[in-house]
Amino acid sequence: MTREVLLAGLVCVCLLVASIGTMLTYSKLPVHHRQDDTNTVVRLVANIFVVMTSLVFGLMINSSKNTFQGIDDHVHAFSTQIIILDRTLRTYGLEANETKARLEAYVERALQQPIRIDDPLVRGDRASEQALNEIGNSLALLNPTDPGHLALWTEARQQYQQLVEQRWILVEQSEGVIPRPLITMLAAWLVLIFASFGYRAPRNIIVVSMFVISALLISASLYLVLDMDIPFTGLIQISDAPLQRALAEIQR
Repeated sequence: MTREVLLAGLVCVCLLVASIGTMLTYSKLPVHHRQDDTNTVVRLVANIFVVMTSLVFGLMINSSKNTFQGIDDHVHAFSTQIIILDRTLRTYGLEANETKARLEAYVERALQQPIRIDDPLVRGDRASEQALNEIGNSLALLNPTDPGHLALWTEARQQYQQLVEQRWILVEQSEGVIPRPLITMLAAWLVLIFASFGYRAPRNIIVVSMFVISALLISASLYLVLDMDIPFTGLIQISDAPLQRALAEIQR
């Protein structure tokens, strides 16, 4: 179970405890705590945090969207760079077949499982780096014998370096950007808002049902935002279609 699911579940429980707990304990409060003036102040304070929560949640959605879109663009660029390198190696001739085979093996390795943070495509692990280094080592062993092959070899080396750069960009961007203190603060505001909802709320099944449904929907929304911020895991993931197309081009 991922951290995002646990966090969303914890927020849901806190919202339910705050709202239903306040509703159940309201009748036990002293009389002067149940006056209309007190209720008015509670509602005013809750309205302030409703506005602030809406603004912060909107910023979080925008941040997650930008992160997801940025990494998706880099995956497309990564796949395009693979195709371009393969075309250059194909043009070079039979001498580059071994390098081309290593490139194909690297892409197949990345597609053996769904893209996620521990996938060879984006994880800074030794096996992945070794697979990519083998492409560079094989490329370095090529011995161009004429100006045409020398130009292609130089171009292939530059494309390989760009491929390595694109991979490390994916590694660095795969952890998410939404700070945890901001999520904690948002959860605290939501708890305060739900507690105000339970204040003087009538005790009936309709009210309780609305509290439960609202808590579930808000927690689900928070989960989706956090999940989109880390787009190699969870429900919302970057598609591997660009890599599939790159592999198809290599094998064509």
